Amino acid sequence: MSHPSRPHAALLAAALGLSLLLGSCAAPADEPSGETASPSPAPTVTPTPEPTPTEIEATLAVAGDAMSHMPVTDDAYDAGTDSYDYSHMFQFAAPYLTEADYAVANLETTLAGGPNYSGYPNFNSPDALAYGLKDAGIDLLSTANNHTKDKGYDGIFRTLDVLDEAGLAHVGTYRSQEERDENHGIVVADVGGISVAFLSYTYGLNGYTVSEDQAWCVNLFNLDYATTLEQPDYDLLADDLAYAQSLGTDLVAVMIHWGIEYWDEPSVHQTSLADFLVSHGADLVLGGHPHVLEPYTFLTAEDEEGQEHTGFVCYSLGNFISSQTKERTETTAILRLTLHKDLLTGETTVSGVDYVPFYMLNRGSGADGKQFYLLDTHAAMAEYQAGASQLVTDSVYAALEKSLAHAHDILGAEGDAFAGEADPPADTADPAA
Repeated sequence: MSHPSRPHAALLAAALGLSLLLGSCAAPADEPSGETASPSPAPTVTPTPEPTPTEIEATLAVAGDAMSHMPVTDDAYDAGTDSYDYSHMFQFAAPYLTEADYAVANLETTLAGGPNYSGYPNFNSPDALAYGLKDAGIDLLSTANNHTKDKGYDGIFRTLDVLDEAGLAHVGTYRSQEERDENHGIVVADVGGISVAFLSYTYGLNGYTVSEDQAWCVNLFNLDYATTLEQPDYDLLADDLAYAQSLGTDLVAVMIHWGIEYWDEPSVHQTSLADFLVSHGADLVLGGHPHVLEPYTFLTAEDEEGQEHTGFVCYSLGNFISSQTKERTETTAILRLTLHKDLLTGETTVSGVDYVPFYMLNRGSGADGKQFYLLDTHAAMAEYQAGASQLVTDSVYAALEKSLAHAHDILGAEGDAFAGEADPPADTADPAA
């Protein structure tokens, strides 16, 4: 019998060993192996970091002189509640004030306490005026003007107490030497992340004077404030502005009561003083008193060392609310300043300016309902054109057209926020509210 050769036997043995090895490692197809494969790890996602802001943009709204002549005060009175409410007068202006990061105006009356309220020439208005301004969106009031001392020192002090209670900042008048000394009477405000130092001054007090030991109660920029009004107190202004700059705020704003009543153009006294203020560091000069609109402009002035500084100057926004009947005193505007801060360089500028025209409507004492409304001119005209106005008659529409033309003539049509718009905003609030 023959036997297989050795190589053949070796191949058989190798094949048998491979079979046994495969048989011991493979699991039957219909039975689980008892082992679970580990899931693949999820890829790591690195979140994209938020970009670091390089700029801030904010809006400062500026309104004119808030006055409450007796017809206005009477219109605010609610016999049903024996109280005062100015909200109907402000309802169309409020959206523009509240949407701004900060809003300012001049309070040209005292809040000396009732019930004996009065208008021109010695103003004393209900406390409700302060609350009405606050609810409308005003944040800060200048209190230095020619009617500051209409009700004596007590009137000055009580006005500030009421503003504090209403949550309104104020600048220009003070209750003590210590209050005036603090920050040189300057109020620093946060305007949408941009710091602004506010100062306030008046040319005089309608013939009233303050005693030497109480001179701290009101900021007067004229040394001869009770007589000729021709000698600005440059030392006071320069000292206060130097201190304002030392505070390190982004901008310095001077609210100032000046000019000649009912003049559409600034006087030489105003332009000269504006030049001084800007040359000493004022970035914003916001004027009042003439009761009518006067222009605004950018002004560049040199300081004593020949360094140039540019500031924005608005000479007058006229009356915010009033019942004056002299021509053009019913035309006003809310000025909107866009403030821009470069966070890399720290430079802050006024990068944009526009305004919203307004008209103070006097419906007459025999009107059905309330008498005075501060109308958004464009919106009121649009409502009339659409046949939807409850306040604008044919004659009022003609007055609105004239008022708008005057605003464009003084402030420039190019600055009108809604000039040329096919669909200006509409006044939709209920006038009976």
